[in-house]
Amino acid sequence: DRITGLKSGADDYLPKPFHMQELLLRMEAILRRTKKEALAENVRFGLIEIDAKAAIVRRSGAEVTLSAKEYQLMRYLVERPGEVVNRETLLREVWGYSATPNTRTVDVHMTWLRQKLEADPAAPSHFVTVRGIGYRFDA
Repeated sequence: DRITGLKSGADDYLPKPFHMQELLLRMEAILRRTKKEALAENVRFGLIEIDAKAAIVRRSGAEVTLSAKEYQLMRYLVERPGEVVNRETLLREVWGYSATPNTRTVDVHMTWLRQKLEADPAAPSHFVTVRGIGYRFDA
């Protein structure tokens, strides 16, 4: 069974009985290996420049004041270029909700973010809505 599982693509095998501490350590090791790369020190797209180290965002050279949630939302999307992220994931990962309440929080914050960063907030080119699914960042 172990050989079949590993040949089928499993990363690891933990036979029973096992110690809970060993299971947790193995899970932490897998998470370390699969963790997304953090935002580079400086990111530029269009008229926007993000200094991730200083948590400063500039548009056309002028500093843009973002709320903490706007910055976290922007950063979460920018770290996943081209990936469609649904509202539930954003509520969980950015806002820390364990349950997904029926709320327009993500949409409202996305509107504010677009008003501050997009050249034309009504027709965004970087923070794009994928109708019926969520949002995507296009560099």
